[in-house]
Amino acid sequence: METNEEIKAQLERLRTELHQHNHRYYQLNEPTISDFEFDQLLAQLAALEAKYPQWSDPNSPTVRVGGGLTKNFPTVQHEYHMLSLSNTYSLEELRAWIARVEKEEPMEAGQPNFVCELKYDGVAIGIRYEQGRLVQAVTRGDGTQGDEITQNVRTIRSVPLALQPPFPEKMEIRGEIVLPRAAFDALNESREQEGLPKFANPRNCASGTLKLQDSGEVAKRGLQSFLYYVLPEGVLAKTHAESLLAAGRMGFNVPKQAERFVATCSDESEIMDFIEYWDRARHHLPFDIDGAVIKVNSYERQDRLGFTAKSPRWATAFKFKAEQVSTKLLRVVYQVGRTGAVTPVAELEPVWLGGTTVKRASLHNQDQIELLNLYLQDEVFVEKGGEIIPKVVGVNLGARSPQAERVEFIDRCPECDTALVRKEGEAQHYCPNRESYSPLFRAGVGLRCPCPMSHCPTGAAEPRRNAGMAHESAVDRPAQTRFRSMTRP
Repeated sequence: METNEEIKAQLERLRTELHQHNHRYYQLNEPTISDFEFDQLLAQLAALEAKYPQWSDPNSPTVRVGGGLTKNFPTVQHEYHMLSLSNTYSLEELRAWIARVEKEEPMEAGQPNFVCELKYDGVAIGIRYEQGRLVQAVTRGDGTQGDEITQNVRTIRSVPLALQPPFPEKMEIRGEIVLPRAAFDALNESREQEGLPKFANPRNCASGTLKLQDSGEVAKRGLQSFLYYVLPEGVLAKTHAESLLAAGRMGFNVPKQAERFVATCSDESEIMDFIEYWDRARHHLPFDIDGAVIKVNSYERQDRLGFTAKSPRWATAFKFKAEQVSTKLLRVVYQVGRTGAVTPVAELEPVWLGGTTVKRASLHNQDQIELLNLYLQDEVFVEKGGEIIPKVVGVNLGARSPQAERVEFIDRCPECDTALVRKEGEAQHYCPNRESYSPLFRAGVGLRCPCPMSHCPTGAAEPRRNAGMAHESAVDRPAQTRFRSMTRP
């Protein structure tokens, strides 16, 4: 019969071995065992942990599958404030920022004076480690305090639970949690098939996923991490670029120079080359970005440049402008959201925009339709606001047909034919009949009257199940999405 010491040693051996295999699989892309062999080791560990729960480990590889419930997320103070970056859409303003930095901190020609990175369109996170073990993960919140979501972050397969040595006694690493487009599309497809509201965009979906109470649901979503800021500065190296390399060796999914996700630059021209490249290439990425971040590389120089009240002087963000295309307006339909708000949506001739085929775009409300002076069959200009949600922003009046029909906003609910109301001072129209609908409506399914159309005493017709759905995340059920790079716990 095995002694307690032998059992504990076996548990520790399996956990260490699985952590090392995860590191080789996710960070080095050099697996040494098959997925089947990995799953066998994981099953062996899970069986031992179930048999001997007194020796459980919050950072065991088995926590990747989730399953724990969190009824609330406590608010905790950040040890280091999470400040926002200043940002600009103007290359001239970016050049002026570079000039100011170089005036205050003269740079050496040909040296890695700056670091350029992608600006991920995700959820900011700070993750603390002690003795190489993950101990806490906290959202940005208001910058001074955020929500602790440690249990959910432990399910993200690219976040290491145990670091590869050498590592400092204590450290924090910050970055973004993103939802890859493939996982987002599969999730929305699944929700549509179930008659549930679709998510508006990957960032909002990632944010909502991180706050789910069931970590098992979080584990199924396929979230990914990109971590890029080590604290305290200088704990791993004297420069930001060297710290990223060290963090990568420890097991973090940091931006890689080989993929051009990060680059060291000596001067303005090299910074502009990085921005120009990703302004063209961003649509080929499997996740969303909305710009580039430029930082001074040396921690010593960062310290001398200091901070403003809101942001560091040694870093700034350049945001890409929304891409715009033209296409034909085929018709306007109206969606009734779970609050009864009625939103006009343009159905378009399919057009390629920002890496996806766009068939629908938001028109927001009656005021926007009147401002655009829309007619059916108009040639309209469409762009993605924040690189995510398509919207109609203009009309090519010179291409309008004399026979075109003007778009008039509806005055009755498309679901139940009740007269719409618009409260004073608000832009949105609402269906007032929503108060009589079943609780199923309030859960986000859409407007429903339980009786059929021909017998409804209130005129509130039974709608199609999907007809009233807006792009909201009120109902939160995950798709069973799997990817090869996401299959191992």
